Amino acid sequence: MKLPESYYTSSDVVSIARDLIGKYLFTRIDGLVTGGYIVETEAYNGIVDKASHAYGNRLTPRTSTMYQQGGIAYVYLCYGIHEMLNVVTSGEGQPHAVLIRAINPTVGLDVMQARRNMAVIKPNITMGPGSVAKALGISRKINAISLQSDTMWIEDQGLAFPDDAVAAVPRVGVDYAKEDALLPYRFYVKGNVFVSKPRQ
Repeated sequence: MKLPESYYTSSDVVSIARDLIGKYLFTRIDGLVTGGYIVETEAYNGIVDKASHAYGNRLTPRTSTMYQQGGIAYVYLCYGIHEMLNVVTSGEGQPHAVLIRAINPTVGLDVMQARRNMAVIKPNITMGPGSVAKALGISRKINAISLQSDTMWIEDQGLAFPDDAVAAVPRVGVDYAKEDALLPYRFYVKGNVFVSKPRQ
């Protein structure tokens, strides 16, 4: 069953980022369903978070999606190369988002393999946010799409990880955010092979 719209409207983006661990993310692109359960996320806490695109109330054509009511996708291009999927949360005007950094793939593996040009399934098929988007066929064409749609949605299938199985650590690649780079806003399932491995 799809998570209800009300799930996404909480103003506690960090709690949502933690709770999304174990939820199932699916896409139906060109009639092909792919998906798996989320094993790594990062919270971005709106205008007060120096790591957020919306820090300081920055409102641009790109960030405008973040200011809409929670329950939609925010898809943007990173470094001119990788599309990245974020889940917009909270109420309208409060630009919170959760970056989906990794999933454990379960459905449509052959389709993901083709999209990722892989001869065999390897952990990096959905390791890291760019890989997640590519494997699931996500692009900026579906930016701002509702997570109640039949193109992209998230389900609770009863999979839950206890706190001692989930790490809460600083986010990846946000050194520019100074003290906010140290906030424990990244969550991942310990020992899961699909979790991204930050460059040391």
